[in-house]
Amino acid sequence: RQAAYEIDVTEDGGPAWSSGRIESADSVLVAWPAPGLASRDRRKVRVRVWGAGGDASAWSDSAAVEAGLLSADDWSAELIGPDRDLGDRPDRPPVMFRQEFKLRGAVVQARLYVTAHGVYEATINGQRIGDQVLAPGWTSYKHRLRYQTFDVTALLASGANVVGATVAEGWYSGHLGFHGGRRRIWGEDVAFLAQLEVRYADREVEAIVTDGDWLWANGPTTSAGIYAGETHDARLDPRDWAPVRMLGREQAELVAPVGPPIRRTQELAAVAITTSPTGRTIVDFGQNLVGRVRLRVSGDAGTTITLHHAEVIENGEVATRPLRGAAAVDSYTLRGGGVEEWEPRFTSHGFRYVDVEGWPGALRSEDIRAIVFHSDMARTGWFECSEPLLNRLHENIVWTMRGNFMDVPTDCPQRDERLGWGGDLSIFAPSASFLYDCSGTLSSWLADVAIEQAAYGTVPFYVPWFQITWPLAPSSVWGDVAVTVPWLLYERFGDAGLLRRQYSSMKAWVDQITEIAGPSHLWQSGLHLGDWLDPSAPADAPEAARTDRYFIASAYHALTAQILARTADVIGETADARHYGELATAIREAFRAEYVSANGLVVSDAQTAYSIALEFDLLTGAQRERAGRRLVDLVRANDHRIGTGLVGARLVADALTNAGAIDTAYHLLLQRKAPSWLYPVTMGATTVWERWDSMLPDGSLNPGDMLSFNHYSLGSVADWLHRTVAGLAPAEPGYRRMLVAPRPGGGLSRASAAHETPYGRAEVAWTRDGARLDVDVLVPVGATATVRLPDPEWKEVEVGSGRHHFTCSFRRVEDDPARPPAPAPLGLAPEGESGVFEA
Repeated sequence: RQAAYEIDVTEDGGPAWSSGRIESADSVLVAWPAPGLASRDRRKVRVRVWGAGGDASAWSDSAAVEAGLLSADDWSAELIGPDRDLGDRPDRPPVMFRQEFKLRGAVVQARLYVTAHGVYEATINGQRIGDQVLAPGWTSYKHRLRYQTFDVTALLASGANVVGATVAEGWYSGHLGFHGGRRRIWGEDVAFLAQLEVRYADREVEAIVTDGDWLWANGPTTSAGIYAGETHDARLDPRDWAPVRMLGREQAELVAPVGPPIRRTQELAAVAITTSPTGRTIVDFGQNLVGRVRLRVSGDAGTTITLHHAEVIENGEVATRPLRGAAAVDSYTLRGGGVEEWEPRFTSHGFRYVDVEGWPGALRSEDIRAIVFHSDMARTGWFECSEPLLNRLHENIVWTMRGNFMDVPTDCPQRDERLGWGGDLSIFAPSASFLYDCSGTLSSWLADVAIEQAAYGTVPFYVPWFQITWPLAPSSVWGDVAVTVPWLLYERFGDAGLLRRQYSSMKAWVDQITEIAGPSHLWQSGLHLGDWLDPSAPADAPEAARTDRYFIASAYHALTAQILARTADVIGETADARHYGELATAIREAFRAEYVSANGLVVSDAQTAYSIALEFDLLTGAQRERAGRRLVDLVRANDHRIGTGLVGARLVADALTNAGAIDTAYHLLLQRKAPSWLYPVTMGATTVWERWDSMLPDGSLNPGDMLSFNHYSLGSVADWLHRTVAGLAPAEPGYRRMLVAPRPGGGLSRASAAHETPYGRAEVAWTRDGARLDVDVLVPVGATATVRLPDPEWKEVEVGSGRHHFTCSFRRVEDDPARPPAPAPLGLAPEGESGVFEA
């Protein structure tokens, strides 16, 4: 246990600063203790700690900290663009920029600060700078534009040098959105901004910036679009270089990234190359993924290879209907004369299969690779158990998160949409925050939520927002993300600073809905998507759920008011904490009066309705028992098949568990018939589907218009796998205290989870052998764990850091012995045989 720490800060070539010994057990998110940094300042930081026994650790290795450009006045560069309009045709060609310059001597240090209107790749002396994809990413461009900082010292030489970049439309001015979408949303054309600062040995600094001396031209990439794909003619060279047009200073705030960029993270080889019934060549990469294809080919000059991307096969051919208006086609025309390698640079596709047209000769697996990319977040969470289908489901959820955290948390990666829908994230964030360190990525996105909420007067359905056919109006779940996700991130990462930054946004949302609800305290008006994609909804009406949308809206109003009260308490807003706590109580009382009978039956007799009422603490103690039994009845009456859309999918397993029906929860989880979590797995899915039945049992596709096969919402059950099946959950913000409470069931003989908490690695692993349960726990230094095991004789214990082993007895009790067991799906133990003790 840490008792004290000391921080040592050293300026390059300057004196050291020390905090001295500070008596504290805090070891995560400690405020910067030294004097503040100005733009470009660089420091080295190291730390040592003292244990409770009085011994000091060795000093850590030093970590470098460097400030970016912290003020608009630090920028002397101005935006540059082509000197003429490139037309309004879809997916215009990327623009190349270049500037030649001379350096007067040896370079000691050089930094390139760079960004674009569009997506860019930059070079110095022909060498690409950095490994980012689709930089600078996607933000609310009118308000915030990220810039990147690169150490380019090693790329420069005394004398002649050249700096260049290629900029494509990307999200900034390219085609986006469904129902035909829009173009030029944030600007008319691409632009580039760069500031290269060079320090010589005599400490003089020279700046090479984007200005009127730069040149521009089109190059061999003749078109590029996020949805459409990319076209490249290797026979073409940049020509007709012309002076750029000056566009002035950047009007949006230039900000440094707070999360990782998009990067290439994996390559996949083809697992099969086949010929379709119509004679097409189809490459199967064995995994639905997000990225692009890299080719290695030789052939005659002028030969064009065309790649059609798709997620699934229907009737032996690639199925492009789910793509809607996204062409997802790349093409490459060969230069000729030898082996050529090509990978698109300014597009992204969601696919497992590629239809290859025009390949010279026979296509071999070594000629083609799938390149996976996404926001390069650190993997932090793992789960494994004795049921292979559950392991595949969990792996599908991981792949789905990878594909849909594309700088913005998107709803799908393949069709003409790919937007930052708030409802989807609100549902999936608990699972996401366990699997990956998404704190930086989501903190950046939440900053845009707050900015656009202030600009437009409400939280948009998706962020960044642009109008298509959807009206801009407050909507439950989707708008509630402004409150639910900041609190979730605080619970998982322990950063109260995020709550302070988002507090005005959280408060504005609750206040807006309070005004709409009026004296009734019930939100019973407006546009709500509700329990989207309830399996009973018609294919063309995904909003037609069994649970009333105003029931959901009012329940979420109670939830967000309660979260806001807790947030206010954390950040010291005492009066607000009291006010919003009282508001939450009033909303719950109004909710019960409107939607709940005295004995606990609720309006909308559906799985989602009962799950919400139980999990959002909307019922009295007497009502909870009857509501829990009714939820069990509904699940059993539905043959243990899921009966929720995306809202209920996150809650139903927890609601059953907390109602004392863990066996029913496992039965629902392990159901293989549609609709269920495992049905897509039995159909060969490698990612989570948008609909419970995106593919029908005969292999044909659901007739609905919304048909993504890579959509994380219904993967929200991963959070229950982590917390309940394996038994690893945070009990205090940031896992400073863990709750170890595994609930074995479903015939599983073992399960485990591991998570890189802010304090270090935590693990829980259990094995079941008859009436004995063995549990192994790893607690990181700086944290503790409360261990609660499913044995009536077990006494809850608190343990500190280190490895611990526990053994307890384990006996089987049915959920409710008064009810006969429902028929079990193939391969499942009968009801009551899961081995779970019901308290």
